[in-house]
Amino acid sequence: MRVESGSAQERGILLESLSTLLEKTTASHEGRAPGNRELTDLLPPEVCSLLNPAAIYANNEISLRDVEVYGFDYDYTLAQYADALHPEIFIAARDILIEHYKYPEGIRKYDYNPSFAIRGLHYDIQKSLLMKIDAFHYVQLGTAYRGLQPVPDEEVIELYGGTQHIPLYQMSGFYGKGPSIKQFMDIFSLPEMALLSCVVDYFLGHSLEFDQAHLYKDVTDAIRDVHVKGLMYQWIEQDMEKYILRGDETFAVLNRLVAHGKQLFLITNSPFSFVDKGMRHMVGPDWRQLFDVVIVQADKPSFFTDRRKPFRKLDEKGSLQWDRITRLEKGKIYRQGNLFDFLRLTEWRGPRVLYFGDHLYSDLADLMLRHGWRTGAIIPELEREIRIINTEQYMHSLTWQQALTGLLERMQTYQDAESRQVLAAWMKERQELRCITKALFNAQFGSIFRTFHNPTYFSRRLVRFSDLYMASLSCLLNYRVDFTFYPRRTPLQHEAPLWMDQLCTGCMKTPFLGDMAHIR
Repeated sequence: MRVESGSAQERGILLESLSTLLEKTTASHEGRAPGNRELTDLLPPEVCSLLNPAAIYANNEISLRDVEVYGFDYDYTLAQYADALHPEIFIAARDILIEHYKYPEGIRKYDYNPSFAIRGLHYDIQKSLLMKIDAFHYVQLGTAYRGLQPVPDEEVIELYGGTQHIPLYQMSGFYGKGPSIKQFMDIFSLPEMALLSCVVDYFLGHSLEFDQAHLYKDVTDAIRDVHVKGLMYQWIEQDMEKYILRGDETFAVLNRLVAHGKQLFLITNSPFSFVDKGMRHMVGPDWRQLFDVVIVQADKPSFFTDRRKPFRKLDEKGSLQWDRITRLEKGKIYRQGNLFDFLRLTEWRGPRVLYFGDHLYSDLADLMLRHGWRTGAIIPELEREIRIINTEQYMHSLTWQQALTGLLERMQTYQDAESRQVLAAWMKERQELRCITKALFNAQFGSIFRTFHNPTYFSRRLVRFSDLYMASLSCLLNYRVDFTFYPRRTPLQHEAPLWMDQLCTGCMKTPFLGDMAHIR
């Protein structure tokens, strides 16, 4: 294939376009008035509209008018927890490692850093590598860490045989739990990732040999012990005002649904005593009267796939009863069980059921894929990320990236020395802008929803396993109970005659057809 340089006049037009854009951007960054137009003139009008952090976003069309039954997880769904819980989990698990697993005392110097990790990261156990992977299974370069130190891009590529691609289907199961690579999908995993990185950092910093698999398992077990031993439950129960957020809004959501004749159920992995105290705090002593079915210690996700575990009834004190369960009664508490018996006893099937949870795998995946329920994902990080997206700095940065991308695509047909020099400068600036934009969300890993331009692996799962997603359950209060959510028709690549980069560079028609004529 031979690429011929375009005319000097065509190059001149593009270079003049760049000069104008550079003037506007530089002036904006320096705080002085640009020539004739502001940088915001590059933005299409609809992009200038601020997103609403309290909105519900739809991946699939769904009418609440058709939903008769609402189901809920408990932790991080009905009960939203304050970030103050994470350092408590980190410190307790760190001390368990030292006192029970006999890890070095020096690890105690590490404190929890809430700004280090984000949800949705992958951990390669044998390489001790924490990293962010996109929807196409590629590592986002610049987001791979061993311990607390970044790993150079060249080393990451070498570790995976000369590529950024990670063969996740060979290395990780459906629920992201290994054997070689683990994905951290729930909010409780934030202190786990932080502790794992701190322990690796200590061993590497002190040149101590260690088995990566043993270290990973010990940290995971220490975090599990915090939950199994009930430490986290104790902290929350002792100070619910501190740790439980938006309890009054949860009460308002449940009350409103019941008032409109909806049936409610709860399926949680947490124990009854903990759930009971939390619900009494948020809703009141008669909270069970709002729910038609309550199931605790359900052991999700196996609850959705394993037919063998029967339901057991609990008495008022939480003690197990021995009677055979032939129906699920309102106001009663049930333990374990399985979804197949649940469907048989309730006859709640298909799209008239909408279930909310925060864990895409444990709460939502099987319900959508196997049983056709509608699903809603609770993503607390969404609120902060939308506020960042709404900032002028983010809008300016993204707009200039898109403008550069459009110019790069058009200018690549010109192969003279001057054009190549311009292209190299644009590529460098585009990469710098990408890093700046990434750091707006998280200095190490960026947004949980995007790599530089692709959706993250987390985003891919979010779209696949949820009809709706929102920052908290309270977002339901902003909509009528018969509201229909319509997903926006986001264009596929071949459907989009107007991309933002074309709008930014003044190319308002189907692009590049003239340029392609030079390619033989």
